[in-house]
Amino acid sequence: MTHILILFFATFSAAFMATVPPGLLNMNAAKTSVEKGKLNGVIFSLGVSSMIMLQAYIAVLISKFLYRNPDVIDMLLKAAILVFAFFAVYFFVIAKRNKEKPITDVNLSKKNSFFKGVLLAALNLLTIPYYSGLNAMWNEAGWIKFEAADIVTFILAAGTGTFSVLYLYTFYFNKLERKTNRFSRNSNYILSALMLVLLVITLFRIFYQ
Repeated sequence: MTHILILFFATFSAAFMATVPPGLLNMNAAKTSVEKGKLNGVIFSLGVSSMIMLQAYIAVLISKFLYRNPDVIDMLLKAAILVFAFFAVYFFVIAKRNKEKPITDVNLSKKNSFFKGVLLAALNLLTIPYYSGLNAMWNEAGWIKFEAADIVTFILAAGTGTFSVLYLYTFYFNKLERKTNRFSRNSNYILSALMLVLLVITLFRIFYQ
């Protein structure tokens, strides 16, 4: 039971931090809330979170397949290294640029806020490698065992972590907007540092083994 709690908290935190920097999904959640009302903003956020959970499940399946094939276990860890290295540089560069991101709009019916969220989340191709890397790291740490309870926990944590940030953007964007530049820079630096730590830990495990 303890490892389930650790798994949920670690995955929730990773999903939360990955969604915090102003970007396509959270800015559209705020825009939907402003233009169509907070209820539509919540529905949009639910659509995004639903797709994130599906992508997290796909990431688990990828990690599970690689882990259960001993000949590609090294490939799994090396893939995790590439993922963490990429995101460490990616978030650092974004923090350095520190430019406000324009809100990208997708013209859909007002009744389709949920499907708009699903569509925009599906366009984010970085989600699956991100959660695949996390899954590989959590598996090496012994936090996930590819059992039904662990997989469900991982998926729910990814979804709720994402939804929590989108909910904050939906209801409190006006307050956050005043500090967007500072908020974005600091959160991206934190994410870059987190990816670097995971990269070092993974490298240590490879060479230690």
